[in-house]
Amino acid sequence: MTDSVAASLDISRLSTQDADFDARLEALLAWEGVSGAEVQSRVDEILRGVRERGDAALVEYTSRFDRLAVESMAELTIGADRLREAFDGLPAEQREALATAADRVRSYHEHQKPGSWHYTEDDGTVLGQQVMPLDRAGIYVPGGKAAYPSSVLMNAIPAHVAGVREIVMVVPTPDGVLNELVLAAAHLAGVDWVFTLGGAQAVAALAYGTETVPRVDKIVGPGNIYVATAKRAVFGQVGIDMIAGPSEILVISDGKTDPDWLAMDLFSQAEHDEDAQAIFVSWDGAHVSAVEDAMARLLPTMERAPIIRDSLAGRGALITCRDRDEAVALINRIAPEHLELSIEAPEALLPEVRHAGAIFMGRYTAEALGDYCAGPNHVLPTSGTARFSSPLGVYDFQKRSSIIHCSADGASALGRTASVLARGESLTAHARSAEYRIKD
Repeated sequence: MTDSVAASLDISRLSTQDADFDARLEALLAWEGVSGAEVQSRVDEILRGVRERGDAALVEYTSRFDRLAVESMAELTIGADRLREAFDGLPAEQREALATAADRVRSYHEHQKPGSWHYTEDDGTVLGQQVMPLDRAGIYVPGGKAAYPSSVLMNAIPAHVAGVREIVMVVPTPDGVLNELVLAAAHLAGVDWVFTLGGAQAVAALAYGTETVPRVDKIVGPGNIYVATAKRAVFGQVGIDMIAGPSEILVISDGKTDPDWLAMDLFSQAEHDEDAQAIFVSWDGAHVSAVEDAMARLLPTMERAPIIRDSLAGRGALITCRDRDEAVALINRIAPEHLELSIEAPEALLPEVRHAGAIFMGRYTAEALGDYCAGPNHVLPTSGTARFSSPLGVYDFQKRSSIIHCSADGASALGRTASVLARGESLTAHARSAEYRIKD
């Protein structure tokens, strides 16, 4: 790489053979999803205000934070006719693309639907599980730096497929700017209520309910630091999907993919915001340099170049590893939100990948396809939480009830076992309750 090119791209270049590699990698990966005492205090005040004053607090906070002059919730409520109008008013190309994406997302999530089940034991006892949808789900759709109609589809369609009775969407509209694609997506996804609310006040409205906003059972969807902090605070009052951190991508290449393709794949996540993370790994050192050159050359052509540049400088990395096995170890250590396996025969590597939100297989599968229209959900675990979390899905909008229906013989047999265990725990009422059903 020439000095002039190198100077135009500020990104960490690491090797797994560096003595300080572990420390540098950990520093790059470090991310606190919810901030400190100052933000927490402000969020607590907003939550308390909405809980105590309802609609009046929503009107006040929305006017203040979104630079609006509204006097009632009627001005922050969007009806079904307006959503239909937005869809019908789109250019034909956008309307077709949105409908295609919605159809693909719906088709994929239909395959996720679990069913209730039961079985009967020899003595006639029936055991099973009943799967039921939530009554009402709340969808938070980000606004501000960008509009995300794709987030509407990815959050609302699984809820609709799950059988949720009512879907309530909130979306901030700073300076009163409505995005027609977002409204059109809400129409396609079957959203029942739309309120132009954002931030901690929107989360509070969904969690507690107000005179106008119905209380939901679960809140899903990403947002800024105030949204994340509020979601954590209301968990327990309602369910939440996850505390989402900045977007991430980890690209693994064997040296045979076009460096320009890989550079743009890395940019596709870095352009989200300055805290997004793009990491590239290969065991071909010359290929790593070629990708670095491509990134430096292509960066000035990007509309969001300042954001990409800051993201790469703050949290990006180009990593040279020893071999394929070391690359796999890095995958499972990082547990990325998005993982691209830009290699020959990615299927052979797949069984070794234990931790990743979504896995994009082969040279032709750009992560951006998953963001919009491939079908699987783009709401994914971030900040290493793919170690224990999964993508948003139909199962997030359903709950399961255990079914136990004892026959007389079954109650008698089980009662003897329960009695012994209950008395071992000194819970006499438990024991006697079971013993009453024991046959002589």
